[in-house]
Amino acid sequence: MATEENSSWERRTWPELKRLAVEVPEAGIHLQKSRVYRREKDLEELRKGGYNFDGLFQENPWYASLFDDFRELPADELPPGMASGCEFGSVCINVMLYLPWLVGQCRANGVAFRRANLSHVSEAAGLSHAGSADVLVNATGLLASRLGGVADARVVPVRGQVVVVRNEAPHMATASGTDDGWGEVCYAMTRAAGGGTVLGGTYQKGRWESQPDPNCALRIMRRAVDLVPELAAGKGVAGLDVVRHGVGLRPYREGGVRIEKESVDGTWVVHNYGHSGWGYQGSYGCAQDVVGLVDEILGRSKL
Repeated sequence: MATEENSSWERRTWPELKRLAVEVPEAGIHLQKSRVYRREKDLEELRKGGYNFDGLFQENPWYASLFDDFRELPADELPPGMASGCEFGSVCINVMLYLPWLVGQCRANGVAFRRANLSHVSEAAGLSHAGSADVLVNATGLLASRLGGVADARVVPVRGQVVVVRNEAPHMATASGTDDGWGEVCYAMTRAAGGGTVLGGTYQKGRWESQPDPNCALRIMRRAVDLVPELAAGKGVAGLDVVRHGVGLRPYREGGVRIEKESVDGTWVVHNYGHSGWGYQGSYGCAQDVVGLVDEILGRSKL
């Protein structure tokens, strides 16, 4: 989650995600309470601002004003070892449903899809169904680090390992740290429409390894059932019904997201990449800024 000074994208995205959860069930998004716990061990580091998740675990967080049901948790609702925590109504996305739904929305609005291998960003202009594109939007994520014409050395992977289980959690939950060493984190979130519960995880900057580590998987499951015992009905790791293990590489960018326009070999490009692990929750706000830049290039006035 962003810090307050960079929260505009998420502030503008939240109303749309909430609308989809309430009005468009086929999009694969549902409402779910979220609990954020701040460990006693992490308070000093959190207060210095030296933390991977930026604004998520801040005391008196900016997003308190975003959710009308935000509340700080009383001491009797905190797990052992937690100094404080908060709760608010959020959403969880089943991306296995949401991404195909987005493709359908694009097709319904006349978008043509093409698949190709590109060595340079300007080559994409020739893939347009209209002949040659006037503007390209570069949303290449992690491979913005390697694509010709972009080759952004500040983009690096942040490896995220997860375990997906059939068990359902009573709420989403995350803790500010773990005792398991560098790059290990703790969270649980149940996806919509039977999509299982995702247990995480890791936040390992600079690692490209795509295969799950079984020892790490065991630590992930142990942390999850310690944080949310109801997940496994108090039976611990033995009570988890595992669907699969997975690894994803988040597109992290040193210095933050890049949303700006640039002329590359005579072709206008609007860049939109470097969202790390929060791309969904800031997606509509980022898209609005991209549209604004495209309109500037094409000389369109805002209505």
